[in-house]
Amino acid sequence: MKIVRNRDRKPYAGPEATFTGRVSVTPAFHAEAPARVGAAVVRFEPGARTAWHTHPLGQMLIILEGVGWVQREGEPVQEVYPGDVVWFEPGERHWHGASPEHAMSHVAIQEALDGSPVQWLEHVTDEDYRRGW
Repeated sequence: MKIVRNRDRKPYAGPEATFTGRVSVTPAFHAEAPARVGAAVVRFEPGARTAWHTHPLGQMLIILEGVGWVQREGEPVQEVYPGDVVWFEPGERHWHGASPEHAMSHVAIQEALDGSPVQWLEHVTDEDYRRGW
């Protein structure tokens, strides 16, 4: 058994290379090999969001608080609320973040393939983000 104490998990600012706006990432856990799953609690201020990205083995989001937006490429933005669970298929190009008027936090769970859980792509432009309203 391993316990990861909340006091030992240190949040960090979401890097500008992969996020737009103010984002805080708090690692929740990273399983040791041979397991390959990890998770983090991600908090987005209003209007903050990820860049477009994919996950080689998919990603699950569990919405904890606030109002969020999620979008997979080619489809309309979907609004999500506390208690909602979102699954992105492996390789599915998508982004997620807060709505323009509300903050949002979620648990993000994904597995690594060959050591990498994510492939980051270009930023979601302000114009594309505004299309969601």
